[in-house]
Amino acid sequence: MNEKSITILEPGLLSSIQDIGRYGFQKYGVPVSGAMDSFALRSANVLVGNEMNDACIEMTVIGPSIKFNYGALISVTGGDLSIKINGEKVDRWSAINVEAGSVLTSDGIRDGMRAYLAISGGINVPVIMGSRSTYIPAAFGGYKGRPLMAGDELLIGDPNPKTSHIARTLPEELEPVHYGHSHIIRVVLGPQNKSFTTESINTFFDSRYVVSNNCDRTGYRLSGPQLKHQGNADIISDGTQIGSIQVPADGNPIILMSDRGPTGGYAKIGTVISTDLGLIAQSRPDDNLVFRQVSVKEAESAFLEQESILYSMDPNIFKNASDKVKSTLSKTSSSLSPYLENDQNKLDMTATAKLKGKTFSFGISIESN
Repeated sequence: MNEKSITILEPGLLSSIQDIGRYGFQKYGVPVSGAMDSFALRSANVLVGNEMNDACIEMTVIGPSIKFNYGALISVTGGDLSIKINGEKVDRWSAINVEAGSVLTSDGIRDGMRAYLAISGGINVPVIMGSRSTYIPAAFGGYKGRPLMAGDELLIGDPNPKTSHIARTLPEELEPVHYGHSHIIRVVLGPQNKSFTTESINTFFDSRYVVSNNCDRTGYRLSGPQLKHQGNADIISDGTQIGSIQVPADGNPIILMSDRGPTGGYAKIGTVISTDLGLIAQSRPDDNLVFRQVSVKEAESAFLEQESILYSMDPNIFKNASDKVKSTLSKTSSSLSPYLENDQNKLDMTATAKLKGKTFSFGISIESN
């Protein structure tokens, strides 16, 4: 047994090795893959002093059981899958020291959909086309190109010598909001918005959509008011990106996710901004989505606000950024704004957040029409 390794005792519902993805190969027909919730994965890595792109374990709905064959520094971010170490519930979004022989278990989902386990040093599997991510449909990447199985032994890399291995945690005033079951998703219109009627565009931004049972790492099919095209739903196939919202002939939107194909032949009404992709990844069947149109400028501002959370944990991860960008990132703020609105005629829901060590409840809502 390797000195630095972990052993999968039980695999959970769907556990796979992912990093931020396999870029630069879509022109050859190779999907990007990578973490569904990139922010959660990158945060997990920063918390344990890894490079942001180091390989982690993406856990879905029910996490795996894992034995640590050595003393490790770990973190768990993303959804709440009731992760425990030796029967004791662990703090999410914090670095945790784990003794050799300890066992990580999961009692199943309580909030969100996916969680990420980072281990200091990263999971040491082969790099294929610049990434350690698993692409299950084609059986390559990650560990043997498949979901993790009982008996798998994963080797762990050496800790990053450039980082200080202390017990990092997310600043209290920036602790993310409880995901809940209602999400306001910001969207940039296009690129084929002219393929839809004006009425359909208005419907898309004024209605409530529900995540269907047909949701996975390839895409999320939604149910709700059907959208009408000006003509045919088909277009000459062009490139897709994570967050592209395709609308086939049946009028039901599909949000493309990490394992999407490199090209698609349906008109795309809009694109989910990168900051809100994590909310899609953490959405479950029957969760509610409401879309709000924003400009590219607003999307950029939201991205910088999100990145400021990572910057607050370790400014060195952006050491090559310009002084202007560093100044912007240093102006940290809470991540509550996408969740809070004051409009009337809403379906009221409740969210919680920890601010400066205290727990508060907030009303969040989505339109009920």
